[in-house]
Amino acid sequence: MKVLVTGGLGFIGSHTVVELQNEGFEVIIVDNLSNTSLSVLDGIKKITGKTPAYENIDLREKEKVQDFFKRHTDISGVIHFAASKAVGESVEDPLLYYENNISALIYVLQQLQQKPDANFIFSSSCTVYGQAEKMPITEDAELQQAISPYGNTKAVGEEIIADTAKVTNINAILLRYFNPIGSHPSAEIGELPIGVPQNLVPFITQTGFGLRKELAVYGDDYPTPDGTAVRDYIHVVDLAKAHVIALQRLLNKKNIAKVETFNLGTGTGSSVLEVINSFEKVSGKKLPYKIVGRREGDITSAYANTDKANNVLGWKAQSTLEEAMASAWKWEQKIRS
Repeated sequence: MKVLVTGGLGFIGSHTVVELQNEGFEVIIVDNLSNTSLSVLDGIKKITGKTPAYENIDLREKEKVQDFFKRHTDISGVIHFAASKAVGESVEDPLLYYENNISALIYVLQQLQQKPDANFIFSSSCTVYGQAEKMPITEDAELQQAISPYGNTKAVGEEIIADTAKVTNINAILLRYFNPIGSHPSAEIGELPIGVPQNLVPFITQTGFGLRKELAVYGDDYPTPDGTAVRDYIHVVDLAKAHVIALQRLLNKKNIAKVETFNLGTGTGSSVLEVINSFEKVSGKKLPYKIVGRREGDITSAYANTDKANNVLGWKAQSTLEEAMASAWKWEQKIRS
């Protein structure tokens, strides 16, 4: 079966391509290389023994999306990663995020709705919950007003998919990620941010390697045990495997609704300082950091209730925080060697 993976050379996308190919799927990647490198294809090949098909397409260009689907009529499913993803950047440049994250989604769905049967996996986010009132967060938690434009694009994207699925042959699964970290154990692929990292772990590993002077910890006055923000950090390989299971659920007609939603996390919250301590333990290095003011758009705490993913989807995160941090550090050392 042929699967389209948009943003398939990105961090989560590339790991998902590996898991899809390991399961025997034929993968075609669409990526405009806005936040990744073509060298990721080599890493995928080294791990799986096969280079996936690849096309450089910007999904904001409607005619190119139409042309792609005219040339590839035999696609059985789409996993849609392609989107800008940094909370802070979205606050600074909201229109970039609305254009990239919403337009691309619409153009892909417009093509899928013309198919007699379409299966769609959406890369969503726990940001749709905002600062949830109860922890851990369940899928039926009330969605809060988004704190950032990025979070809003994910909430609006979910609404667009739900509205479209009601009146078309599209079946969809919305996967709400918590905080993906780490890299493939082979260290052939991993997180490769262009410029200054927007996420915690690559900033930690770059600081540990000496590329950054020190890590800025945004706020130590949150109402948490050590005052720093708490998140649910999930190993990217665990996350990737969930996409394969979700796609197989749709292909095998096991879904019980046109649109299903699952949280993907470990169920455990870790503070920024705990993540730093975990890095120091696995690397043997002391990490330089300083406490600075809170960052606009950040919430206090978010970690998942994973019961639905465990029991209904049949997926469970396997790796520990230390295992994920060790793989991230191995990747950092590999790409700097």
